[in-house]
Amino acid sequence: MLTEQRKQLILDRLKCDGRVVAKDLSAELALSEDTIRRDLRELAAAGLLTRVHGGALPASPTVVGLPARRVMAVEEKQKLAAAGAALVERGQTVFIDGGTTNLALVRHLPLAVEATVITHSPQIAAALEPHEGVKVILVGGTLLRHSMVCVGAAALEAVTRLRADLFFLGLTGLHAEEGGTTGDYEEAQIKRAILQRSAEVVSLLTTEKIGAVSRFLVCRANALSSVIVPRRVPHAALAATGIRILEV
Repeated sequence: MLTEQRKQLILDRLKCDGRVVAKDLSAELALSEDTIRRDLRELAAAGLLTRVHGGALPASPTVVGLPARRVMAVEEKQKLAAAGAALVERGQTVFIDGGTTNLALVRHLPLAVEATVITHSPQIAAALEPHEGVKVILVGGTLLRHSMVCVGAAALEAVTRLRADLFFLGLTGLHAEEGGTTGDYEEAQIKRAILQRSAEVVSLLTTEKIGAVSRFLVCRANALSSVIVPRRVPHAALAATGIRILEV
């Protein structure tokens, strides 16, 4: 079997089974584990999978730049956003993470909503301008342009002084075993800090994020209170973790 054929087989197995075990695939193809591991390294370098001990898991396609993310799964995001906005109650303190789905959520909030919103995303803060009943607290720091959120020591310190009733957590992947992940180390730190200061944590997940894994761990799957996902997307493994699953 040619190298490109092996790589396509690996990607097909990931799509079908959600995991590739290097030892099993090498035995099936009568090839050395070193050969399979080399294929996995090259596919990981191309951003097509995430390597884990003994094999690989699907990589999230949502670690690409912001312009590309804006046009991904637009219809799904609108449905997820509407359901997320409906969870915000009068008088709550809500932390809204960055991301295109959470930005859509803000735009679905009723203009008459009364709440306090904390965010480290200048885009989220600006989108709340029409909501006169919303007090906005913007956490500053070093702007991470990939996600347009503030990170770094100043942001981390500010977050530790705040507390929220509800946190809309942005993830690039959620896997039942590997947990919730994202593509940037500093951003993962901020997300963990906010999660620890929030009474309830909700994540809005488009189809390609479910079962996918990015490089940096944010939390274990059962750290989430609930997830909002598209209807008919397989999520039995997530349900087994005890997460409340809301379908839209």
